[in-house]
Amino acid sequence: MTPTANVLIIGAGPAGLTASYLLTKQKHTVIVLEQEPELVGGISRTVRHNGFLFDIGGHRFFSKSRAVVELWNEILPDDFIERPRLSRIFYGGKFYSYPLRAFEALANLGLWTSASCMLSYAWARLTPIQNPKSFHEWVRNQFGEKLFSIFFRTYTEKVWGMSCDDISADWAAQRIKGLSLGSAIWNALTRNILSPKQDSNGQPVIKTLIESFRYPRRGPGMLWEAAAEKTRAQGGLIMMGEQTIAVEWLDTHKLWEVTTRTADGLQHKYHGKHVISSAPLRELATMLKPALQSTHAAQKLAYRDFLTVALIAKDDKDFPDNWIYIHDPAVKVGRVQNFRSWSPEMVPDPALTCLGLEYFCFEGDGLWTMPDTELIELAKREIEQIGLVRANQVIDGVVVRQPKAYPVYDEHYRSHVAAVRAEIEQRFETLHLVGRNGMHKYNNQDHAMMTAMLTVENILAGSRRYDVWNVNEDAEYHEAGYEGASDALGSERLVPNGIKD
Repeated sequence: MTPTANVLIIGAGPAGLTASYLLTKQKHTVIVLEQEPELVGGISRTVRHNGFLFDIGGHRFFSKSRAVVELWNEILPDDFIERPRLSRIFYGGKFYSYPLRAFEALANLGLWTSASCMLSYAWARLTPIQNPKSFHEWVRNQFGEKLFSIFFRTYTEKVWGMSCDDISADWAAQRIKGLSLGSAIWNALTRNILSPKQDSNGQPVIKTLIESFRYPRRGPGMLWEAAAEKTRAQGGLIMMGEQTIAVEWLDTHKLWEVTTRTADGLQHKYHGKHVISSAPLRELATMLKPALQSTHAAQKLAYRDFLTVALIAKDDKDFPDNWIYIHDPAVKVGRVQNFRSWSPEMVPDPALTCLGLEYFCFEGDGLWTMPDTELIELAKREIEQIGLVRANQVIDGVVVRQPKAYPVYDEHYRSHVAAVRAEIEQRFETLHLVGRNGMHKYNNQDHAMMTAMLTVENILAGSRRYDVWNVNEDAEYHEAGYEGASDALGSERLVPNGIKD
């Protein structure tokens, strides 16, 4: 007999497990289908290697949504710790604090380059590009061409593998809206005078400048493992190692039939009244039956993949950063995570350090297909070149590949997503899209959770009461910190058709 549930959930990441926990709490029958054989959490999972723990990308826990914060506390009540945020930029052989420290930046760049940056900024403010369409144009308006070329172009093109002229301005609006050169300098000059919770107008500090965050003491996977355990305890099923290969609407029975395949080739079928999908939108569209007319649009959606090389080294002189952005074009690595600074429990031996070097790539390209041994050697050379650890100090290493880590915001992505979304909503009332890849939307972890929370409310209400696509549509929601901003923003409530502060 085919297993049947009220709700089938594709993917055991933050969105999928948020939905499964909340639905089983309300006594709904749920089956979660996850292609990973062992670890839940998706890109927010915690990987273990010889007693060391590390993230896939590094995940701070902060949110303007009181409901999200309360859910974190409900699922994992006793295991969050408070961590200071510290990050720097590595460029031209030097380190720059982030947020910007004006006099340090001046000293590092030199008088003439700094003057050039200020003149370029002034010119951009006097002659802004109207209705900027690309990342390049948006950042040029905010910072000037000179600072764009120094601090934005190299890193951004490492991340996306494409020209900044081909990346939509939507990316900048979501990630750095509200931050400008003027506000950054003002923050740098006044941070010891003003309250750290306020800017010069008495408003909460800009989202990218939040100075602390919460974090599960043994990594973000700790939260999602707890959510999975509680889902099971409430009667839900989580089927690991089952990749979804078909999603079919059986109109005669008014049910969904989802087909999965295991690593050994076995196929299983599941029936449900609703399907919640956090699978990549491009993949879901090609699996749907009856077929979508907008499949051609879905197939044009692109994704950026990345891999982490975790190096374990003999070094008890840990640098304090949580992570360092590598803007220098002389190395391939894009970012370095320092896992002890996320939580001391991530590194079990105080005489050792564990660093995660992140390389952005496309699945199947040279970096992606490079043997693990060669990737570890590359990482050892580059970590020494940056000056963080000597190659001969490294005693162990491991590689973790993460496909479809980032939905690409190219020139036409918005119209492609809109076409697929419109057809799904018109034809399939009980198919719900959630999460980063499920909506092809660069959601943070809390945004992914919120899309699931609103979807659960819609299922319980029996109608699309809330528009989940409004989550993270306003970029001001994006990175406002839980610490220091929650009081000012605590009046946020869920309302029909979205979220309001």
